[in-house]
Amino acid sequence: MGIEVSELSGEGGARETRALVLHPDIRDQPARRDPERALEEAVALAEALPRLSVIGAEIVGLARAHPGKLFGAGKLDEIGARVRAEEIELVLVDGPVTPVQQRNLERQWGCKLLDRTGLILEIFAERAQTREGELQVELAALAYQRTRLVRAWTHLERQRGGLGFVGGPGETQIEADRRAIDDQIVRLRRRLEKVRKTRGLHREARRKVPFPIVALVGYTNAGKSTLFNRLTGAAVMTEDMLFATLDPTMRGVELAGGRKVILSDTVGFISDLPTQLVAAFRATLEEVLEADLIVHVRDIAHPETEEQADDVRTILADLGVRETTPVLELWNKTDLLAAPEREAVAARAARREDVVTLSARSGDGVERVAARIAALLEEEKTERWLHVDFADGRRRAWLHEQGVVEEEREGAEGFDLRVRWTARQEKRFREL
Repeated sequence: MGIEVSELSGEGGARETRALVLHPDIRDQPARRDPERALEEAVALAEALPRLSVIGAEIVGLARAHPGKLFGAGKLDEIGARVRAEEIELVLVDGPVTPVQQRNLERQWGCKLLDRTGLILEIFAERAQTREGELQVELAALAYQRTRLVRAWTHLERQRGGLGFVGGPGETQIEADRRAIDDQIVRLRRRLEKVRKTRGLHREARRKVPFPIVALVGYTNAGKSTLFNRLTGAAVMTEDMLFATLDPTMRGVELAGGRKVILSDTVGFISDLPTQLVAAFRATLEEVLEADLIVHVRDIAHPETEEQADDVRTILADLGVRETTPVLELWNKTDLLAAPEREAVAARAARREDVVTLSARSGDGVERVAARIAALLEEEKTERWLHVDFADGRRRAWLHEQGVVEEEREGAEGFDLRVRWTARQEKRFREL
């Protein structure tokens, strides 16, 4: 059965929804992460939603996933009894749940159910602040909801409610005809395309400013926004909460030695980030693709810091980040480590040129970070002669805007220019 939004939020939206978090530990599937840690993260995801009260959480061991209801008969009855006894209104399953499994479980337990993708979509819907972010989340939600229509509900049944709009495409009844959702997706993509073009114009304008772009990336809750605030003096929201910030923020900052850069704070990554969201936020994350330096902020005190780092690297590769883009790793939250472990981490970092340790919260090491960023962006300049045809006025104008032209001679077929530039400027010139 479905539960309407009004039933979940109560009058005025003040009543909290009672939720149970389940992490299926399926033995015939390879586990990348420790089940206990995975359950902790799932609970943290649930707690990132307002008006949600996590009543309980448990790991459910399974020999295999049952195609119709995911869990076996005994576990289904056990969980159902707990749902009724503790008046659970929402079950969150930390993993993929097929539309058929979702329908069957909701009917058997008499409550609403969300899988990991649905939960993350709910959080993103809650966190989006800009119109672009809202459009991206809505597009991802529609793409996800479209799959939920397959063999799951008929057009006569009422739409499943949600904590936000993610429970459905926004109408008051489920539409069996997927073309209605497809039409909405087409409209959203057109609107996002306009946003993308505007962002492209802004990016083109920034290219004319000779300041390199530094993109902060990292697993959610690694401390990116805290560091961003330290370096820029901004007031980006920072909380001990997954996905505390969603929309990207860009600020100009002056580093050691007067070096000016544009610093970009992006949405935090997470393991098994829904493919719909990666696709929808590709336009936003294009700032990372354009970056001259990527700063990967890691929570070095987290027990699964290596696994989290691998997830970030995987997503960056999926986005198409060039292998030639330099990456600086910041091992954050060293203040949470015991003294012996902190010394060991510092010793490991000292052996690598691409790592700096710090505590963004206390400020310890932030000056080292700024100095290392400035050093990495301190580029050697080379001289060369270029020939630009008369018809290629745009590229010639760009060279003058960058201030790299040392000498210019007009010939019969165009201009010969002696330029003094960095490798970064040469690369951008070739891309024009």
